[in-house]
Amino acid sequence: MEILQVEAPLVCTQRVSGLQHVALKVLRNVKTGMRQVAVDPVGCREGNWVFTSLGSAARYAAGEYSVTTDLTICGIIDYWEEEAS
Repeated sequence: MEILQVEAPLVCTQRVSGLQHVALKVLRNVKTGMRQVAVDPVGCREGNWVFTSLGSAARYAAGEYSVTTDLTICGIIDYWEEEAS
């Protein structure tokens, strides 16, 4: 699991059927600046800190194993202060 920050929603009008109609979010690792796209079954907003599930566990966390993902947002963190680098 990782703690990441939601940067923005990702809107895709064309996608593979394995992604169904799940919401997608762009997440950012604040320390590295790396961006990733995750499935969002919890309904987070821009700026939220979230924790994620990776790999095959992400498919279960998405709520349905048939969703083709390897990164799923599992929850919104109510309070989080980024550690000073």
